[in-house]
Amino acid sequence: MSLSRRRFLQGAGAGVTGSALAGGLFAAGARADTPPAAQGDGAVAFHGANQAGVLTPAPPAGTFAAFDVTTADRAGLMALLQALTTRARVLTAGGPQPDLGVGSPPADSAVLGPDMPADGLTVTVSVGPSLFDSRFGLAERRPVHLSTMPAFPDDALDPAWCHGDLLLQICAATADIAHHALRDLMKHTRAWMQPRYRIDGFVPPPRPSGAPRNLMGFKDGIVNPAPADAGPVVWVAAGRGEPAWATGGSYQVVRLIRMLIEFWDRVSLTEQERMFGRRRDTGAPLDGSAETDVPDYHRDPDGAIIPTDSHIRLANPRTSESAGSALLRRPYSYDRGFAPTGELDSGLIFCCYQQNLVSQFEAVQHRLAGEPLADYLRPFGGGYYFTLPGVRDDHDWYGSALLS
Repeated sequence: MSLSRRRFLQGAGAGVTGSALAGGLFAAGARADTPPAAQGDGAVAFHGANQAGVLTPAPPAGTFAAFDVTTADRAGLMALLQALTTRARVLTAGGPQPDLGVGSPPADSAVLGPDMPADGLTVTVSVGPSLFDSRFGLAERRPVHLSTMPAFPDDALDPAWCHGDLLLQICAATADIAHHALRDLMKHTRAWMQPRYRIDGFVPPPRPSGAPRNLMGFKDGIVNPAPADAGPVVWVAAGRGEPAWATGGSYQVVRLIRMLIEFWDRVSLTEQERMFGRRRDTGAPLDGSAETDVPDYHRDPDGAIIPTDSHIRLANPRTSESAGSALLRRPYSYDRGFAPTGELDSGLIFCCYQQNLVSQFEAVQHRLAGEPLADYLRPFGGGYYFTLPGVRDDHDWYGSALLS
């Protein structure tokens, strides 16, 4: 008998049950920790000690979707993570999908056609601090620095756009591939989790070259560490006081930041550049000529050229104290149409990875408190998450060491 729309919606509202599907601004350069992809054209290797989507170059389309886990026990959480693994492995490999036979729903929505392309798709799974409450007996396994993201000065956080037990970062060459992946993952995990928030982003091409630009017109991600140097910055290593299962994972910060771009567009170019500390056209520091030039603060101690309260100088003052706060930025721009006030609701999905939340992201964030640029930014959502270690082979699954 066919399933009517009414019965489907009633089932979804009550919490559909299902069986466990057993798990049978920008990074640059390629992943160095996994072998070349053996899947179809454009596929990113799924298996490895670390998850893809961190050091992987950021493709044009990205979706960030947070969820609350609704299952009541550890077995359900395991089933959820195994189902995510099974589907992510299939989606990132691409290729034709099986025929499930007469009377069964299609294996795939076919919005990408009969031969599902991979086209750079990555699915990166992270968990929030709330997953380590009393529900699943994981309190003693929580990563050392994982806590609920606080409201920093100048924040206007909306609870509906914050936190979550689990975060999916889905990135791909085109927006429809990211949409297709999210649709598929939600279809196969409806029994164990429900949506909390979702935001879609994009990375524009470099214009004319170098780092891409954000919606304020300035280049974003110029000082990211090179791929060969990013490992110690990003990945949690053994012997650092973290739970053993967390080795190979990373602390992820997501900050949803609305840019007040109508007001920004009324500011003189000179003032804009002094707030950033860089030239808008080339991305060069105000004392340099190319975007990759290193600013020389020792020759400008009073900020006559690069103001002492400029964004680049506060974020990275290049002192011995700030040397350990480098992090890997992987941001996306977003556009959600109009705000209720009639202004553009556009801005930045700030995303970064690091192996220590406190000495890296939070150290930078505290230095930026009260910067002049804050008058044109309204952080409203996001959260702290821990990116799980990689899925090592066909028998492994997301979070296997956490739940063992």
